[in-house]
Amino acid sequence: MPIPKRKPAESQKDFMMRCVPMLTPFEQSKSQAIAICYDAFRGSAVKLESYNDYPDGAVNNAKRAVDYKEKNGSTCGTRIGWTRAGQLSRREKISRDTISRMASFKRHQQHKDVPYSEGCGGIMWDAWGGSAGVNWAISKLKEIDK
Repeated sequence: MPIPKRKPAESQKDFMMRCVPMLTPFEQSKSQAIAICYDAFRGSAVKLESYNDYPDGAVNNAKRAVDYKEKNGSTCGTRIGWTRAGQLSRREKISRDTISRMASFKRHQQHKDVPYSEGCGGIMWDAWGGSAGVNWAISKLKEIDK
């Protein structure tokens, strides 16, 4: 996760106003973002574990959903879902918190076979990595939380 560095002579208020919104795409809660930015302002070492060892199938599923949306448009999903698709399609590192959200997307599995052109279930299932991504997330959480 890219955490901004303090600019010379930057006030704490200005740094926080710049830093906190930058963490939003990484799904940090506001209180987590504030704590991380405060530590970064003070110069404390901030290192959060992140992972990008998800399977190629998750990357390909997300790419397929993003490509379809770019070519055909789509009103399906949320900003968070499309952020996730972008992260997965670019094989970006994701946090444990994000992996947990991916695992919880399993509840939508019953809609995974809906064709993209007929509804939102299939495209959003793939946007979150599809079966490959969701199953990886469930396994990865078990590994991380041992």
